[in-house]
Amino acid sequence: MNIASLKTLVQTNHPLREGERDRQRALLQRNASLMAEYGGDRRGGYAAVAALTPLATGITFSEEFTAQASGCWSIPERPLRDCAILFIHGGGYHLGDARSYRGLTSQLATRTNCAVFSADYPLSPENRFPAAFEAIVQARNWLSAQGISQIALVGDSAGGGLALATLGEALPNGTVASVVVFSPWTDLALTGASFRDPETHDPIFTPSMLADLAESYLHGADTKDRRASPLYAIPDHLPPLAIQVGSDELLLDDSRRYAKLAAKIGGIVALDIFMGMHHVFQRDAGSIETADFALDLTAQFINAHWTRSSG
Repeated sequence: MNIASLKTLVQTNHPLREGERDRQRALLQRNASLMAEYGGDRRGGYAAVAALTPLATGITFSEEFTAQASGCWSIPERPLRDCAILFIHGGGYHLGDARSYRGLTSQLATRTNCAVFSADYPLSPENRFPAAFEAIVQARNWLSAQGISQIALVGDSAGGGLALATLGEALPNGTVASVVVFSPWTDLALTGASFRDPETHDPIFTPSMLADLAESYLHGADTKDRRASPLYAIPDHLPPLAIQVGSDELLLDDSRRYAKLAAKIGGIVALDIFMGMHHVFQRDAGSIETADFALDLTAQFINAHWTRSSG
């Protein structure tokens, strides 16, 4: 079955824009060189690359440290009341932090006119599965307990997988109004066709890299546990969901398969496949037009699915 034919799923294949391939190659080379400067400090290198996303103007940043959640706020001048975006960063469960993602979260904040809370969570190998999942559920529930009646979830890569995994846990107060995920890692069993296809030329990952990350994080746990691999336990009721992914990704089928199954359940699903794009290209906003366009689509989707909002 062609997943584009399912009534509740709208699949859009976005063509590669003129000149984008050369700009993409230059950016990827820049990122690789910056990572190399950090030598064996993978976390420092990853943070430096993530921090290259430009900070949006007119956004106030503040840090939050509580027993229930820690992270960074990106707040526009007059944000919507009673609404917030919970952003969950990627990094294969081993890398990433809220502070270095402020550029991306500020871009979301300015486009949606909504406060964005970027949550930190414990990283592997110091903190194995399910530590990251439990921390994000706690952060989501903490946001709701602050009087935020509607939460939109946004995550990239492993963070996208975490966003989807939390949908299996009830939100005590309020609702999850929508979910947008960038290149979500939904299957730590690594069974997707694109992962095993020798014609997939991913400029970021190799199969062994992803396999090593999954093994280190899970540390013997079931690869198909719903808290790690949300592909295997999609809830019966889903909020409106948008998935963005590049065509040149080993994890392309993590997105396509989740979209197909979610649509069969009856959810509203938008699947945007960006031809020629790499893993989490959205972080290249300001440098690649496709990244800015993808973030514009993200904001449109989120803003279209608040059940109510006020300035």
